[in-house]
Amino acid sequence: MARENGDTGRGETWKKQVDDIKKIFDFKEVLGTGAFSEVVLAQEKLTGRMFAVKCIPKKALKGKESSIENEIAVLRKIKHENIVALEDIYESPDHLYLIMQLVSGGELFDRIVEKGFYTEKDASTLIRQVLDAVNYLHKMGIVHRDLKPENLLYFNPQDESKIMISDFGLSKMEGSGDVMSTACGTPGYVAPEVLAQKPYSKAVDCWSIGVIAYILLCGYPPFYDENDSKLFEQILKADYEFDAPYWDDISDSAKDFISSLMEKDPAKRFTCEQALRHPWIAGDTALCKNIHESVSRQIRKNFAKSKWRVNFVYYTLFSGFGSVAADCCTTPVQLLK
Repeated sequence: MARENGDTGRGETWKKQVDDIKKIFDFKEVLGTGAFSEVVLAQEKLTGRMFAVKCIPKKALKGKESSIENEIAVLRKIKHENIVALEDIYESPDHLYLIMQLVSGGELFDRIVEKGFYTEKDASTLIRQVLDAVNYLHKMGIVHRDLKPENLLYFNPQDESKIMISDFGLSKMEGSGDVMSTACGTPGYVAPEVLAQKPYSKAVDCWSIGVIAYILLCGYPPFYDENDSKLFEQILKADYEFDAPYWDDISDSAKDFISSLMEKDPAKRFTCEQALRHPWIAGDTALCKNIHESVSRQIRKNFAKSKWRVNFVYYTLFSGFGSVAADCCTTPVQLLK
């Protein structure tokens, strides 16, 4: 039987104590593994409801307690239709269990590749949902800091399924103490100011949304190089192009939208609210021409590359960018792919 934690003076009354989590849930199959945790498909015995349970061994948390506490604090604060919800938290003598909303529609890129018809309008609809959710986070004072396609999951397998933002492991609440300056995120999606090791703000999320929108319209990343230092150099200069022939059939409105988010100067970069008002999102400038063949071909070609699936915290920066200690970790698991 689960019981609520007593007040420890550290705000931990939300943890439900349990001797054996399997008295409450039937564990079905492992959905994925991370550096310090495992996510399991589980059915609640009392209700029959299905969840994704993130199982974190306490011994793996030693020295990393603040990271998981930050993730939990953020997840407990938010409730939005396009954000994967934290439903409950259990604690046993040797594990912490995060009971997460189950999303079953798979990853963003997989769904696009599987489609037979895909347009700018489809991409606009996707990005609008992401912008709406991130705008909500920003109003709550939360910066995600790791927005990327792998963290965008479909709620269910239906064609009209909504998109869900997942993985708040690197998220940060503004005003929660130290100034944000940690170099974290995923190579290729991070904003120039992050790589420059300058203090940064929620504008970093807007840059990442711009990168995602770019990829959704052509199937390849705006920045890429096998050499990390050259990759970072491109990002620091905001050195990207709308290459022919891949962008020839894409509207000028879409290009303007992306340029407004992938603006090098964070002070000039569009906020989520500004982006939501752009005609490519709020109007009718997103084209309905089928671009599936070219986009899906490029996605297959470019996103089998494992290096785009590696997170970095304190990534090693080369050739004059300064150097900080490397501490790479695996990507977040995908829930029911």
